[in-house]
Amino acid sequence: MSQAETILIVDDEPNYLLVIGELLEAEGYDIMQAQSGRLAFDLFQEHGQVDLVLTDMTMPDGGGIELLVKVKEHSPEVPVILLTAHGTIERAVEAMKEGAFDYLTKPCRNSEILRAVAKALEVSRLSRQNKELRAALADRFSFGKLIGKSKPMLELYRYLEKVAPTRANVLITGESGTGKELVAQAIHYNSPRSGHSFVAVNCSALSDSLLESELFGYEKGAFTGAGATRAGRFEMAHEGTIFLDEIGEMGPSAQVKLLRVLQERSIERVGGGTPIKVDVRVVAATNRDLRQEVALGRFREDLFYRLNVVHLRLPTLRERLDDLPLLIEHFLEKHKQGPDKVALNPETKRLLYAHLWPGNIRELENVIERGLVLARDQEIMPEDLPEELRRTEPAAEVNRERNIEPAAGGSAFGTARTGLSEINDPGGSFSGRPEAVPPASQAWTLKAMAALPPDLSLTDTLGALQEGLVRKAMASGDGVQSRAAEILGLKRNVFKFKWDKYVGAEPAPLSEVLAEIAPEGLDLVTALEELEKQMLRQAMAQSQGVMSRAADLLGLKKNLMAHKLKKYPNLN
Repeated sequence: MSQAETILIVDDEPNYLLVIGELLEAEGYDIMQAQSGRLAFDLFQEHGQVDLVLTDMTMPDGGGIELLVKVKEHSPEVPVILLTAHGTIERAVEAMKEGAFDYLTKPCRNSEILRAVAKALEVSRLSRQNKELRAALADRFSFGKLIGKSKPMLELYRYLEKVAPTRANVLITGESGTGKELVAQAIHYNSPRSGHSFVAVNCSALSDSLLESELFGYEKGAFTGAGATRAGRFEMAHEGTIFLDEIGEMGPSAQVKLLRVLQERSIERVGGGTPIKVDVRVVAATNRDLRQEVALGRFREDLFYRLNVVHLRLPTLRERLDDLPLLIEHFLEKHKQGPDKVALNPETKRLLYAHLWPGNIRELENVIERGLVLARDQEIMPEDLPEELRRTEPAAEVNRERNIEPAAGGSAFGTARTGLSEINDPGGSFSGRPEAVPPASQAWTLKAMAALPPDLSLTDTLGALQEGLVRKAMASGDGVQSRAAEILGLKRNVFKFKWDKYVGAEPAPLSEVLAEIAPEGLDLVTALEELEKQMLRQAMAQSQGVMSRAADLLGLKKNLMAHKLKKYPNLN
């Protein structure tokens, strides 16, 4: 059973308090009462959860408008209804400008009071539910300051939930700009050490000698300029967490001393000889392959194993394009220049999805911040993007220029089907030879595939394209279904069946992007078939002609994959 909503009734006339209180109690509401604005606000603050304030306009010791202002400053979401006599209607209208939900003129009929209260509480309820939903979504799709709902990120959150409460050292790897420090912070602030310091050190920014004094501190007179004893970062992080960023850049001498700290749990300041016990959890990060560095003799193997108790590899932005809408929305809000919301032009969206993002999240944030600075008319246009994004080519073409070859059974970027990046022989021989110039009928499908998030199934991709084309046709047909059906080459009843799926729902961001890429004048069946053929061709090329592997890449069962290959016999 849901909890009864609480209404605070304020009036200096006891009879009104009695009558209105009984009326609302009979409707199942919890009632609080006060005979002045001052007492009412004290009650409001003490109770902590008031859903509605129903107050008289004129009272001694604090009137209704004064109470309204205080309530709105304290809890803007709580609605306030004013009760006013005929002579104070003008003041009541003025109070509406201060944020009053409604006003009623005394004497009020019971039905008027109940109707106004029900309406105000419904608005309050929706506001509260929206706030709770946003909080729930934030919890579901984030961990600390990390943001994302893609499969790689959800897996990372699950791993962090297991790792954070432990004492284990953690090694975080990933490309520059993937958010390694944010992950380190998430580990610290979700651990038993969260009440103590989180200390970050960039190991690449200091020489070996400076890094040692920074990490371990120094005694007075230890070297020229050491005029006083100074504690190092390990001492500052006692009982907390130290984050050693770019650990792969650390020189041999500092590596030896760090290894001793991890083994002995104590440090010695530069110029000192007395060990100082420290209880510190170490989280290290690098964009280098430390195993390769060990093999080349540039990084100590024993130190590597001390740091690599738990290894977290952060996905690139290319591997988590499903998160682009969330990340874009976050950065639009974070860097907005004024109170109004700024939108992305459809072509801008397409360019953002087609870009390879070598700088990852850091690059995306920079692009959005730049776009907000340059945007006009509350819309970021393609010309507001950096030049390298405006001339973004399909990922396949970019990779061919860079001589990036796909790994066996996967794309050029590992197992993720990032932009379906390497198009092997679109003509259909599956020989592994990239075709220099795709047929004209395939050109738009290459662009579409470059815009796809990783690991998106064939079914979901075609569904997004269909939604985008159906919505675009309705817009082009001025909302007339018969015109939209004609644009897509469909019978009216078939179009209506498809359109009914999307009525009342928010458009999927990918659907808008794909609809912009698809050529004008292309009927729906042809568009779906051309993209399906290109995805089948791509999957067979990546899997070196092994049908079961291709089916896995596309999220299909083997028998369905076999059926589709028979449907398009000229693919192979």
